Amino acid sequence: MPHLSVTASQNEHPDPTLIEFQARAALAEDVGAGDLTASLLPADRHGRAELITREAAVLCGAPWFEAVFRVLAPEIQIDWLAHDGEPLTPGQRLCVLDGSARALLTGERTAMNYVQTLSGTATLARRYADAVADLPVRVLDTRKTVPGLRWQQKYAVRCGGCQNHRFGLFDVILIKENHILAAGSIPAALEAARMLHPCVPVEIEVESLDELELALDAGAPVVLLDNFALDALRQAVAITAGRAQLEASGGISLETIRAVAETGVDRISVGALTKDVRAVDLSMRLV
Repeated sequence: MPHLSVTASQNEHPDPTLIEFQARAALAEDVGAGDLTASLLPADRHGRAELITREAAVLCGAPWFEAVFRVLAPEIQIDWLAHDGEPLTPGQRLCVLDGSARALLTGERTAMNYVQTLSGTATLARRYADAVADLPVRVLDTRKTVPGLRWQQKYAVRCGGCQNHRFGLFDVILIKENHILAAGSIPAALEAARMLHPCVPVEIEVESLDELELALDAGAPVVLLDNFALDALRQAVAITAGRAQLEASGGISLETIRAVAETGVDRISVGALTKDVRAVDLSMRLV
């Protein structure tokens, strides 16, 4: 795998080197030693195709869609009629492609897999963002992503209007229950984090108001409130009184997120953003 810089910038656009690497890996799964069916066409056959959505959605995945065809046939022209992050209506044309008919047919499924999956993630993220749009709370994703699609889904979450939590185990220290047990206590775990990685953001998970008090007394800058009921969340906000950022997490759905946000927490992490994936229905047709 190529050496790639790692950041979690909210406005970050995926690294083109990473995108091409991922597109090549996805094509290798599908094409293998060669597309036997596309080989039935004359090598010089020209084609033109349209990508259309059959349902309302938020578009996401254009960089990967383009990379698939760029790897197969760099001369293919793609004219986008919509852009990542934009809402779509049923029947809307997303782009027009012009170039090698063989390459269009070979890349069709891999390219569409990216757009339909990432648009599904962005569409769900937009629903969560809209549910609390008027409240001062950040909706975050988690590490519950499809294996091999971490960067793509994190990008899709941003296109949908939510924000990224940590990208992986390398950029933020999140001390959870088992880490606390292994370290011996909440204060011990926080002290170890400060000593070993003084420049890395730290967050600690607690499961009760008593544990919250321990974390606050130990100077935790961010506390994750795991599976707290609404009353307990309100109490946690009152106890904390601005001494730390509070993040609610655990089984939060579209039906419950607004009530959670109204307790006054600063952040809400939602595993469903990337875990509960439903692809958007798309069609790519030669014209």
